[in-house]
Amino acid sequence: MRCPYCSSTASKVVDKRDNSDDFSTRRRRQCLRCGRRFTTYERIEKVEVVVIKKDGSFENFDCEKLRKGIKKAIDMEKISEREIDEFCDTVTRKVMTSSNPVTTVEIGNMVLDWLKTLDPLAYMRFASVYKDFKSVKDLKNEIDTLI
Repeated sequence: MRCPYCSSTASKVVDKRDNSDDFSTRRRRQCLRCGRRFTTYERIEKVEVVVIKKDGSFENFDCEKLRKGIKKAIDMEKISEREIDEFCDTVTRKVMTSSNPVTTVEIGNMVLDWLKTLDPLAYMRFASVYKDFKSVKDLKNEIDTLI
């Protein structure tokens, strides 16, 4: 780390504080050459994770988009905010740790599997949009698979 006053690379850390809100570390340093103090910040670089859409195009994974889609389908009295957060964290981990790009189809199927176990009505709401039902017959066929 270069001193902003004398450009020396010799410094020592006098104080270190972690900030859990923005996952940063603040370090107070003292230059060993001129003795002046300065502050540096260390932050985790945000990693952009790409998913493959149904049409073959690429898009950055957006956990908030996933969360909004789930919230539109569910009854907040049956599924808590905490459960949604935990599920979104699980999906995010899968997307980030996968060796191959994850498709939105895989993510959608994960949501459907999760909703099927918790709230069948929310499953149907999500499936009607996700699977793009064209007719009542499509809806009936999906209900038949659910029962």
